[in-house]
Amino acid sequence: MNTPQPYWQTSRFDLSLQRPLVMGIVNLTPDSFSDGGRYNEVRAAVLHAESLLAQGADILDLGAESTRPGSPAVSLEDELARLIPVLKELVCLGKPISIDTYKPEVMRACLDLGADIINDIWALRQNGALEAVSQHPRCGVCLMHMHRTPQDMQVQPMAGPVVQDVRLFLQQHAQKVMDAGVAAERITLDPGIGFGKTVEQNFSLIDGQAELLSLGFPVLAGWSRKSALGAVTGLDVGQRLVASVTAAMLAVDRGARIVRVHDVAKTVEALQVWQAMHDAGLSLR
Repeated sequence: MNTPQPYWQTSRFDLSLQRPLVMGIVNLTPDSFSDGGRYNEVRAAVLHAESLLAQGADILDLGAESTRPGSPAVSLEDELARLIPVLKELVCLGKPISIDTYKPEVMRACLDLGADIINDIWALRQNGALEAVSQHPRCGVCLMHMHRTPQDMQVQPMAGPVVQDVRLFLQQHAQKVMDAGVAAERITLDPGIGFGKTVEQNFSLIDGQAELLSLGFPVLAGWSRKSALGAVTGLDVGQRLVASVTAAMLAVDRGARIVRVHDVAKTVEALQVWQAMHDAGLSLR
């Protein structure tokens, strides 16, 4: 079994993973499943991002195209128009900036402006995406597992046990990225909670997270407000704060080093408690 690397290399920062990091979500879309339309104006988005940093976010993750099940694709022009003005403001704050995109043109434009991480739901499988990242000397990349596409991933989700299939997919695509010249220290893996999996399969990915960690890369967990949490609690998306924080802590206790969340302040509070237990040699399990 490989030991995950102790830091994540990104464009401007080597991010220590000695403690779990909080990635705060900044949605620049009118139609995100959770908070679409709230921050799709530049000033509102910048103020929201600054608020997330004040609450303790370690990384800001900017996304300008919704990937909720059934969501339509966004044009290159619209995605850039949403992202670029906000990125220009936020890159000056001196904090790591992640860009949630699968389009190589968007990757290049944002990296040229100083973005630190490419967070790709397609794991660089779109034409030109691997080249966009491999040609950059330092940027971090998060490779995510997704079954099918956002338009049809929940119409026909994966069948049977999924942990080994997800592990093999991530292993193969991490190797492709390294074969293209990207250092292992630049790579983080995301099992893709909610992306073509059933409720039970999503939870099995927490239980089987050690299998993913055995690949030797940090794991990013993205449970925030996901439909699997609604399925087990009966709560609407805006009521899933406690469930989201709980899922994030379960993932962290099983080795995840980055949690991608909407509710930064409460996640940070929970992590402070977890960290105190960890420092004392204790576990949630």
